[in-house]
This record gives sequence, structure tokens and C-alpha cells, in this order.
Amino acid sequence: MKTFQNDKAISLLMILRIAVGLLFIFSGLVKLNDPLGFAYKLDEYFDVFHLSFLSSVSVFLSVAFCALEVILGAFLLLGYRAVLTVWGLLVLILFFSFLTFYSAAFDAVKSCGCFGDAIPLTPWQSFFKDIVLLVLILIIFKGRHQIKPLFKSSLAMNTAALASIVLSTGFGIYTYTYLPVIDFLPYHKGADLISYMSVPQDAQLDEYQIIYTLKNTKTDEVRKMSDKEYMDSGIWEDSSWIIEGEPNKKLLKQGYKARISDLIITDTQGVDFTSELISSPYYNLVIVAYDLSGSNSKALQAINLLAAKAHKEYNIRTVLLTSSSPEQVSVFFEKHTLSIETFYADAVPLKSMIRSNPGILLLKEGVVLDKWPQSDVPSYNYLIKSYFSKPQKSN
Repeated sequence: MKTFQNDKAISLLMILRIAVGLLFIFSGLVKLNDPLGFAYKLDEYFDVFHLSFLSSVSVFLSVAFCALEVILGAFLLLGYRAVLTVWGLLVLILFFSFLTFYSAAFDAVKSCGCFGDAIPLTPWQSFFKDIVLLVLILIIFKGRHQIKPLFKSSLAMNTAALASIVLSTGFGIYTYTYLPVIDFLPYHKGADLISYMSVPQDAQLDEYQIIYTLKNTKTDEVRKMSDKEYMDSGIWEDSSWIIEGEPNKKLLKQGYKARISDLIITDTQGVDFTSELISSPYYNLVIVAYDLSGSNSKALQAINLLAAKAHKEYNIRTVLLTSSSPEQVSVFFEKHTLSIETFYADAVPLKSMIRSNPGILLLKEGVVLDKWPQSDVPSYNYLIKSYFSKPQKSN
């Protein structure tokens, strides 16, 4: 085969191998850092394509897909089973290109999660990124038979390949069991939630254009015009022109957006307790169980005992945030003998708070001091030693 025989072509092939391989490894690792977050994204796609039955294995598929990205990227760099590896990359990028195009063209999923929450991309940005990758992979595909192994020893190659499989899969299992190694979400340890939820007084606001549909009662003529045109033209002074239906609102320019803008915490009556709970000057244990039906009841029982002791001895307030209905909460609490002050919020911000169901956040003055998943509930002695060294004043 004559393809990629000269030195320049071989050098180009090597550069593309390194670029594509590293990009796939980076993309996979970023998502493996937060496999539950990518699983939530997969659930969105399953809903779009009416494959909701796959939601039960979304975490498994998340780890598998992301690990596959890392493995194929590593294999490409190693030159391990090059032809099969390049075929795998081609099939994978074609699949991703279809998903991102569908998301962009039909506004099906707002963000593909290609680089997790580390580098948010719009669907069109994701699609064009995939097209560039597709072109690069097609060039590599053309020269796939000229890819040479990085190591001459088959033992070294097999060991490196096995290591990439074990390490990538193990990393995903670890971060799912515990929490992301690097938390890119706004509820990360050390986050000042009050600051993240605030909008500066001089912040630029969203700019909208209002489109009116007008009808002339005498001639039945119909016109569409913007709010500016409506006022400038003076047509509003002519009583024969009436506004039909609801005006359309079109966003022209997005203004400042608080990093946390969707968190609203209420009681069963709908009373807003967001500010009271988030900005409390005292230690607060916030238990997040966005879906009680799928939460770990044993972990919640352990947290319940922990909360009872903390309240009795240090007057620590503990609240549970959930998106489950009050009826579901009542049944769940009675079944598992739980007693935790409960408030309600949308599932989306609760999933962002902590990648665990349930999970624990320790707040004080709006700052996330620490957080723990269900697999690593802190001991009472640890909390005393690290935080509750002195009794607090009454809440």
C-alpha cells in the first residue's frame, strides 16, 4: 500500500495520532471524573429517543462509554491493534456526530456533555468539534496500516494496553462510588453559595425583543412588528389596530447570569426558605436525596442517627432536600423510621449539589465546608473534631 510512505506523510500521521489520542483521553477522563453526571445526560438522550428502559443501566453505560474513549485514545498513541482501534474511533465519532447534530438541529438536548461540566459546549459547538475530529480520524483511517507500535516488545504493548483498560475503568468506578476528584459544579467544596446566587446591581440584564401580532378590524390586515416599531410607528394610536394573542418574546442578548440561578427551596406550602437555609450563620447539615425512591435507605438511617446526636449535643440543624412529593416523603420516612426536617427543590439543582443519592453537605454562612457521598458518611467523632468543637448558640 502506497499511502503515507514519505517522511512528511508519516510525520503528519504521527501528529494526528497524538492530537486525536490525547483529545479522546482528555474527553473520557473529564467525564469519568463525574460518571453520574454523564449518566444523567444519557438519561436525557434516552428520553428523547424513547429508550427510557435503558435508564436502569445508564451509570454502567456512562462508565463504559467514557472508559472506551480513554482506551481507544491510549491504544491510538500506543499503536496497539491499530487497524481495529482506528475503526473503533471512526464508529465512535460517527455516533457522537449523529447525537450532537440531532441535539442541535432539533433542540433535543441543551448540552451534550462532551467535556462534562469542565468545558460546557452548546450542541452546535459540539457538532462542529465532532466534524473536525471526524476529518482528522478519516485521515488517520487512510493511513491506518502504516501505524507502528510504540513498543517492539509484545509484552510491553499488552501490559500498557491492559493498564489503560484497568486504570480508566477503575477511575470511573472510584469517582462514582465516592465523588468527583475535581468538582466543576457550583456546589463544590469551598463554594460561596450566597455569592454564586447573587446578581450585582450594575449587572447587564437580558435584552429581549417583543413581537406583536396586529390585526386591522376594518380591513382584516395582519402585521407583525417589534415593540420598538410598534411605539415608533404610532400605530397604537389607531384604534382600528388591535393586538392579537400573546406577544412573542425573543432573547436578543443574554445578560449576567448568576452561577446558581435555579435553586429554590420551599416547604410543603410553597413558602421560600432558600435564603434562610443557605445563608444561616450556623453549621447546617444539608442532606440531599433528590429521589427518595432510589436513595440508599441504610445511608439515610445512618445520617438520621448522626443528625439526631448533632442536634442534641451541639444544636446542629439538619434538613433534607428532595424533589420527591410530600406524600412520598411521608411514606418513606414512616417505612424507614426517619425524622428529618424536610424541604423541597427541583431535581436538577439537587443533582448538581452532590453526585450521590443521598449525599451530605456541611454549610456555614453560605459556604460549602465539606461534602460526603452515601458511601462515606462521616463519623460523629470526625465532625466534632473537625468542626463542632464548641457548642453553638440557639438557632
